[in-house]
Amino acid sequence: MARNIFYAISIGGVVLIGLFQFFWPPITWLLLVLVPYILLGLYDMNFTIHNVLRNYPVIGHMRYALDSISPEIRQYFIETNESGRPYNRQQRNLIAARANGGLQTQPFGTQWDILDVGYQRANHSLSPKHVDKEKERILVGGPDCKQPYLASRLNISAMSFGALSPNAIHALNAGARRGNFAHNTGEGGLSPYHLAGGGDITWQIGTGYFGCRSADGNFDAEKFRANANRDVVKMIEIKLSQGAKPAHGGVLPAAKVDAEIAEIRGVPIGKEVLSPPAHSAFSTPEGLLEFVVQLREMTAGKPIGFKLCIGKRSEFMGICKAMLKTGITPDFITVDGAEGGTGAAPLEFSNRLGVPIDEGLSFVHNCLVGIGLRQHIRIIASGKVVTGFDIMEKLALGADMCNVARPMMFALGCIQSLRCNTNQCPTGIATQDKSRAQAVDIEARQVHVANFHAATMESFRELVGACGLEDPNDLKPHHILQRVANETELPFDEIYDFLAEGELLSKKIHPGFKKDWERAKAEAF
Repeated sequence: MARNIFYAISIGGVVLIGLFQFFWPPITWLLLVLVPYILLGLYDMNFTIHNVLRNYPVIGHMRYALDSISPEIRQYFIETNESGRPYNRQQRNLIAARANGGLQTQPFGTQWDILDVGYQRANHSLSPKHVDKEKERILVGGPDCKQPYLASRLNISAMSFGALSPNAIHALNAGARRGNFAHNTGEGGLSPYHLAGGGDITWQIGTGYFGCRSADGNFDAEKFRANANRDVVKMIEIKLSQGAKPAHGGVLPAAKVDAEIAEIRGVPIGKEVLSPPAHSAFSTPEGLLEFVVQLREMTAGKPIGFKLCIGKRSEFMGICKAMLKTGITPDFITVDGAEGGTGAAPLEFSNRLGVPIDEGLSFVHNCLVGIGLRQHIRIIASGKVVTGFDIMEKLALGADMCNVARPMMFALGCIQSLRCNTNQCPTGIATQDKSRAQAVDIEARQVHVANFHAATMESFRELVGACGLEDPNDLKPHHILQRVANETELPFDEIYDFLAEGELLSKKIHPGFKKDWERAKAEAF
């Protein structure tokens, strides 16, 4: 039918022009429309790879035009306040309001179905308390740390220069300085834009060793020493895995590797950069901890930790056994959740690998309690933290502090267009296109970043006080309740298993941990 329509329009148009061109010469201008129409239709029917266009020449292009804007149609006209993914409209609007210093209140009552399975809440107290602002901070640094860092309980999570534009990185760092919190560099190296704002830095060392990389791609101690001993670098984070793409190295397309990025990362210009899935500086739990000592010595005792998404539980327990065997402990462990973000990830890795943040967080906390070392190691939760309640919930499960990435991008002006992996970010945040990147106003957006942090921490303090507590350290699993099946709810201490101090060293180990603990080895992952 569509092919017949195409033939009819083509033949009829030519005949019409031929008959009337002598009576009304301007009709020949229709050839400017008709000729391209005919050529496109002939191409569609004979050469295109699209089945739809072969059957519906020319008009079939309407299908692909509408499909190209379907994400925007869904976001602007179809999704509800709670249905958007990865972040819903209510979350995005709250972040924007806090960043802009706008209205943060809600009319007419909650829009959440509070009886839905998975809904979380806390019990308030009839005797609310005041939480001092100083409780927003916590000291990071174990027994062997000589330069402990007094960190905010909310910091900017890892985002690399290359994934984000120069202006975006600069604005984040300047916002961190304004708000007195830390900015994680991501695995892409310590760029001038991470240093431009004067904010505190957590330098992340990934498997590509960017910023401390030798010509053959291995760890270069001297390059590391030169960058790590900058005054603004407060902590070093070894990246083992990432929630959005665990066990997969990062990929930076050749088109993005210009002279500036090549210099920062220590790689050739114009060639695709593939980060290995695993480190070359170590290959065992014991080797990881020896690397921690090596970095600590080269930084004169700055806090050294590592980041991972939990996968095989026995492998993290192997790290715990290595701590016991060697006597070496990291100063902090960052736990990333499978729901964490990234600029680009293979679909299956992002959707099907990794443990969600709450399960991974409680497991890491329990393991450290079970070996009697929890008091020496801070735990950072990373993954889908937006509100003050989210921070409180993560602390109740065992975290000491939280890192956030995408909410900070929203504070910069991100609209969740889901174009991060195309270099065509419409807001100039997740791109290396210089003309697009200019859209990020560094002076204005650094204020928004600091505003979001301050408002979220104020909300966190108020919520902790509303529960009758004066110190966030007093948050425990029983303070958070979650709706489960059969129209009931349970506190976290009845949903998750929790170990007693030193339980993994005893003869009676909880069955949920026993088999993995027996499989764990300090000598091998």
